[in-house]
Amino acid sequence: MTLFDAKELATGPRGPTSRVRLTVAYDGQPFHGFAINDGVRTVAGVLTHALTTYLGHPVELTCAGRTDRGVHARAQVVSFDAAAEGLDLGALQRAVSKMCGPSVVVTEAVVARADFDARFDATARRYRYLVLNRPVADPFLAPLTWHVEKPLDLPAMVLACDPLIGEHDFSAFCRRPKRRDGAEASLVRRVTAAEWHDDGAGLLRFEIEASSFCHQMVRSVVGTLVGIGLGRRRAGELTGIIRSRDRAAAGDLAPPHGLMLWLVRYGDWSSAPEA
Repeated sequence: MTLFDAKELATGPRGPTSRVRLTVAYDGQPFHGFAINDGVRTVAGVLTHALTTYLGHPVELTCAGRTDRGVHARAQVVSFDAAAEGLDLGALQRAVSKMCGPSVVVTEAVVARADFDARFDATARRYRYLVLNRPVADPFLAPLTWHVEKPLDLPAMVLACDPLIGEHDFSAFCRRPKRRDGAEASLVRRVTAAEWHDDGAGLLRFEIEASSFCHQMVRSVVGTLVGIGLGRRRAGELTGIIRSRDRAAAGDLAPPHGLMLWLVRYGDWSSAPEA
């Protein structure tokens, strides 16, 4: 463990610094989302505290995607600057994982190029959502799946994915952010993949990849698709829902605990873990 004093904590790292990139996995249920939020426990909050404690100087984290309360990540990416002298990434990975685990662990720690930015350098994010579609729940899958008892029409849900592909205004599926300058934020996103898979025993897996996502977009999309699977809507209605740009036109939000940030893509690298 690095020793430090109050003065060092106040002034930050001394001398040359290295840009560090971490790949982080976490169980989102004990946390109020990723971003630091005073008064509540967040993933970035515990990570920042652990890194500051180990390195002996403050760190400012940048992440690839701010997950909401209760949402998990298998391969979140964060970047920050650390004092270069004596930097031992293996020791840092072990120490931070020990301090934050088992809810948060560092699966990879490397020195990145000096101008690497976990958020702005990312070219795509992929999310995975799990639905357990059978009459009886499974207590071992419950923390990671949305249990839907009634049978779902999977072919209809698959068909409804087609209109999602491409560049669209996803206002119907997003919570509109408030900007300090008063301007209206764009909710146009480019989706490159949206697909359902039947993994057997009633476990359905939805994967969606886009250049970026707006707030609650994936959960709203899943809630709408499950509504189609339950026969509450027809697959052909999805195009009209997108064009409406009306949040009230889409379905309810799917529960957060079924959602996981699966991987983040960069120009020459991906955070995808081994299967």
